[in-house]
Amino acid sequence: MLAVQLLEWGSAPELRSIPVPEPTGEQLLLEVTAAGLCRSDLSVCDAPAGRFDYPLPLTLGHEVAGRVVAAGLDADGSTVGSSVVVHGVWSCRTCRNCRRGRENYCLALRPVDGRLAVIGNGLGAPGGLAEYMVVPHGGVLVDTGSLAPELAAPLADAGATVHHAVSGQADLLDSNAVVVIVGVGGLGHLAVRMASLLGAGHVVAVDPRDAARRSATTMGATVVYSSLADAASATRDLGGVDVVFDFVGSDDTMAEGLATLVPGGRLVVVGGAGGSVSVAKNRGIAAGWQVSAPFWGSRADLVEVVALAESGALLPEVTTRPLDEAIDAYARLRAGEDAGRTVLLPTTSDEPTPERDAGKDHRQ
Repeated sequence: MLAVQLLEWGSAPELRSIPVPEPTGEQLLLEVTAAGLCRSDLSVCDAPAGRFDYPLPLTLGHEVAGRVVAAGLDADGSTVGSSVVVHGVWSCRTCRNCRRGRENYCLALRPVDGRLAVIGNGLGAPGGLAEYMVVPHGGVLVDTGSLAPELAAPLADAGATVHHAVSGQADLLDSNAVVVIVGVGGLGHLAVRMASLLGAGHVVAVDPRDAARRSATTMGATVVYSSLADAASATRDLGGVDVVFDFVGSDDTMAEGLATLVPGGRLVVVGGAGGSVSVAKNRGIAAGWQVSAPFWGSRADLVEVVALAESGALLPEVTTRPLDEAIDAYARLRAGEDAGRTVLLPTTSDEPTPERDAGKDHRQ
């Protein structure tokens, strides 16, 4: 089968032909129907040896939709034939966080000696940028019903992450709320929609790219700006910002976002640009401010976003490409050339793919 694999740290992935995996024990075999690309994939590829505790070669892909086609001898085969999306956090299911339904903070997935642990498919375990993949058990699967696979796949990370980050601030998202979304990319465009769905009265989107600002408008932004400075000036007239969702995560975006907050406001950092912000009191910042850095989403978050997508309330904007164009698709992702989320389908470049291009409003 065709697969996209990382062979060496600090290098680009490659297209390779590898054997179809066989499910053993409690494993299930999925025929992949769609797999999303994520900037986290680039971070893995760019990493120096020793940062991740991942074996190579590694098949990439942690946003995966598929159909269950076979089961190991000890697996529950009742899902065979089902269309599913894979929750990419393969937690221990027994630690106190897992028992609380917080699998995305599983204690078994903590770094060891500074090396980041295996998280799940495409992030340590073989991923879904391939024609088939195995999952450890049925507990990581969520049924997607009739939802198109290219719309289901991005929900595994982008959708679940956004739901976890935004719904966690639901107590502030009322009709008077002023919310700023910084970075309207693969996750940010969903955050605009999610904040609107949860009732935020003023959803302000910030992105220097014209296409991203158009996407924000489509997803329900009240107003869009090309810079945080412009947004800060405008939100002062609204009394300041209740919540800043930073999908960039640089020094500048965090500092500028923090400066806009009202007393009791929150800075929620989702982006991984490597920035930092000093935590201190009594330095001219609004009283009672909070900062958090949520990670991914729980399986329950994924269940919720799948339900929202099935209802048509929350649908990602996607650009589809065939699997054998993965290397070029990653280059475009690195350059920020595609709006929304890029999804690869298990076709080749001489086969047609669905017309679900970036910018198309799937709510119609």
